[in-house]
Amino acid sequence: MAAHRLWHNNLVFLGSHLTIKIILDTNFLFVPSQFHLDIFEELARLLERQVEPLILSSTFGELQKLVKSRSVKKSKQALLGLKLTEKCRVVEMERKSGESNDDVILRASVEMKCAVATNDRELRKKLRNAGVPVVFLRQKSTLALDGSV
Repeated sequence: MAAHRLWHNNLVFLGSHLTIKIILDTNFLFVPSQFHLDIFEELARLLERQVEPLILSSTFGELQKLVKSRSVKKSKQALLGLKLTEKCRVVEMERKSGESNDDVILRASVEMKCAVATNDRELRKKLRNAGVPVVFLRQKSTLALDGSV
C-alpha cells in the first residue's frame, strides 16, 4: 500500500511537487467537526504527497441542502463542510437519472482515476470492488488507506 505506486492519471505537477487528486465525500468533510482532525494535513501525511482535494458538484449541492436541515448538529457540520470546500476544487459532475450521490462519486472516481475519501461503509465496499483506492477514518483518530494510490 505504498503511496509511491500512483495511478498515471491521478498526478498533477505543481512546481516540482507531485500532487495526488482525491475526491472528498460529504461525510468525510464532517470528520474535522466530529473528531477534531485536520483532514488536509492528515491526507498529505498519509499519502506522503501534496493532495489536491476535489469536491463533486453533487456533493457541494448535498452540503448546501444539509445546511438547511432541521437538525442543528447536521446544519453546523454542513456549514463547516462548506467552509472546508474553499480549500477544494469543485468538479462539475452531472447526476444521471436515478443516480445517488454515491453513484456519482463512484463513476467520477473511475472516470478520473482518483482516490476517494469517505467513511460510508457501503460506498467504500463499492469503490474497492471497482479497484478505487479509499481513504477513511480509523479508530476516530487517524486516516487509513485501503488500496494503493
